[in-house]
Amino acid sequence: MSRTHVASSNLLDELQTALAHGTVARRVETLRRVTDLFLHAADDYSDEQIGVFDDVFECLLRHIEVSAKVLLSKRLAPIAKAPPQTVHNLAFDDLIEVAAPMLSQSERLTDDMLIANALSKSQAHLLAISGRRTLSGAVTDVLIERGNSDVVQRTAANPGAQFSPKGLDDLIARAERDDDIAICVGLRRSIPRQHYLRLIAKASASVRARLEAAHPQMADDISAAVGEVTRRARSTPAAMSEATKMAHGLVRSLYEDGRLNEHEVARFAAANKFDETNAALACLANVPITLAETLMIESHTEGILILAKVSAMSWSTVQSIIDMRTSILGELHGDVEENRLTYERLRVSTAQQVLRFHKMQETAPKAAKA
Repeated sequence: MSRTHVASSNLLDELQTALAHGTVARRVETLRRVTDLFLHAADDYSDEQIGVFDDVFECLLRHIEVSAKVLLSKRLAPIAKAPPQTVHNLAFDDLIEVAAPMLSQSERLTDDMLIANALSKSQAHLLAISGRRTLSGAVTDVLIERGNSDVVQRTAANPGAQFSPKGLDDLIARAERDDDIAICVGLRRSIPRQHYLRLIAKASASVRARLEAAHPQMADDISAAVGEVTRRARSTPAAMSEATKMAHGLVRSLYEDGRLNEHEVARFAAANKFDETNAALACLANVPITLAETLMIESHTEGILILAKVSAMSWSTVQSIIDMRTSILGELHGDVEENRLTYERLRVSTAQQVLRFHKMQETAPKAAKA
């Protein structure tokens, strides 16, 4: 008889005795001994041997008190080869004290299991999942959709969390309605630049509204202060990801080589490449990238029309840029025909004058500080 069968027989015999004649204390002691035996050589057991432990744990779980389940969950959660059915049973326990260790740590739980748990269990279960070392975009989609503010905050603050395009859009939408979530999102290093700017624009408007309501006599000063904070936040190195820096560098190279033209701008816009499109308009209009970002994000279509007119863009390219902005920010851009007529009536000299005014506003705080 193999060692596996001997171990199986001994464990099951002891288990039957404990369940049939033992007290609660004896059952708990049996659970402790079985757990010790498993943990002693967890990495060395075959799938067949792990299956034996799974059967034993399953029997014990039906006859032990909550505190013993909690202890078992804590001891097995960090083990990569923990018995899979036992992991599943503990993770799907309605009591969060039992489920939390597994949900937050166990590598045995697949994305499908985590999603099923998040779709059917409590907010406390979702909160435990949100603290895992890594989270796939499929899992964070559900956490953002179903989670309360605490769950979404923890998900957004988790450096190991990934987000699908839809999940990121939903996360930004939640952040626009919740300042605490907005802070967590804003601190992420990997957030795409256009979402970061949209977040700042929305958050600063919210802050401005709150402050002005409390101190109406200081409305002008508050507006100027919030605007300056926004400009500083945009220019800080932490606000700009490596992907954004690379995009800006690529566009600058095209511009310096004389290869940046309307065709490239239209191609960037059609591909929803915000960083490249924005940097290209900034180069062609001869304005700082931060100013182009302000006009692209905080205005509706007016900023795009002004930048495009100075850059001598055709209407078809302008429409592509507007469509890109709408796709990324999820905001309506008004009547197409009205925008076209406005663009055709806009004089280059007027657009240049508006840009000079904005450039003066952007450089004024720096000059005053100097």
